[in-house]
Amino acid sequence: MGDTPPAPPKVRPRLGRITVSSTLLGAMFLMATSAIGPGFITQTTTFTAQLGATFAFAILLSILVDIAVQLNIWRVIGVADMRAQDLANKVLPGAGYLLAALIVFGGLIFNVGNLAGTGLGLDAMLGFDPRIGAVVSAVLAVVILGVKKLGVALDRILIVLGVGMIALTLYVAIVSRPPVGEALRQSVMPDQLGTDVFLAAVTIIGGTVGGYITYAGAHRLVEAGQGGAANAGAITKTSVTGIIVTGVMRVLLFLAILGVVSGGAAIMEAPNPSAEAFYQAAGEVGMRMFGMIMWAAAVSSVIGASYTSISFVTTFHPWLEKRRGVLVTVFIGISLAIFLLSGQAPNTLLILAGALNGVILPVGLGIMLWVAARRSHDLLGGYRYPRWLIVIGAAAWLLTVYMAVNALGGIAALWQ
Repeated sequence: MGDTPPAPPKVRPRLGRITVSSTLLGAMFLMATSAIGPGFITQTTTFTAQLGATFAFAILLSILVDIAVQLNIWRVIGVADMRAQDLANKVLPGAGYLLAALIVFGGLIFNVGNLAGTGLGLDAMLGFDPRIGAVVSAVLAVVILGVKKLGVALDRILIVLGVGMIALTLYVAIVSRPPVGEALRQSVMPDQLGTDVFLAAVTIIGGTVGGYITYAGAHRLVEAGQGGAANAGAITKTSVTGIIVTGVMRVLLFLAILGVVSGGAAIMEAPNPSAEAFYQAAGEVGMRMFGMIMWAAAVSSVIGASYTSISFVTTFHPWLEKRRGVLVTVFIGISLAIFLLSGQAPNTLLILAGALNGVILPVGLGIMLWVAARRSHDLLGGYRYPRWLIVIGAAAWLLTVYMAVNALGGIAALWQ
């Protein structure tokens, strides 16, 4: 009777409770910070300068489509508790290898653009040579991804980088004094609604959920052991919140630049339009802030691209899983070498990366929708997949096919 009763077994907290959200937040910010990269900043600046307040409508439209895409991809991967390439191979033998090849190739090119962005950011922030800045950032990314307690370190670092970017951009958005009321009105009642507005929406959709980006957080949850039908509700909340975080950053950046261009500044004539917008808004402090935002966006995207791209190959053989750290280092090293050796301007690389993402998106989304519609009885363990999700996913898939067709032509023209 004097014996101490055994301690009750530890029960892993369920994701459905938002209070346990270390992994939840980490997955959300992995996706969000992967999307908020140099291309994100470049695209937002360009379209704001071209379209003015009308770009608000394109942003709203893109957020709605992004939610439809991400809801389906995260729900299927999460409920199946299986990474995308393994699901694809079960749907059609060899499809997973094709998807992995597309993701790794697109992620590699995108990573070159990300490293170029780290160089631009450190140049604006500290006056570093862009090539030296890229080398320093690549080494830092390798160290972060090589930490033994990868999960905790990665989650916390990405949360800090994400919150920091949003806070700095909010400050610039306030001091630039944008016409917020006009932007709100045009988000639902645009003054112009032509092809240029639609193409802007299509482009930023590819940059937000294209390529590896939409898989980043979903794979993170699966690897953390937080998948399964029991966690479907929390997976849904996380996927939507990730898009909202990205959307908030897009809106703040849009408002910051809109305030500048509404005042008559010709930022597109400058060598770096985004940096010029921040300089016009807040002077030298604004320039340093731009450097910090660009670098944080770029280095977090390097981490996201490397982590997610390698997660697409490690399940193919135990040997690959055991050498994940080496593969990540090689992946970042190749990306850095391409950047240092290529004669392409950073902006060209960023545009190319976005175009490749547009090609990859319909392939993966199509496979996930097929699993939801036709293979839920076995691959999803009999889970009753909501029909309304399939419907909005199919509508988004048609748009991604259109994006892919346009992206293929854009890639050919870009290198000419």
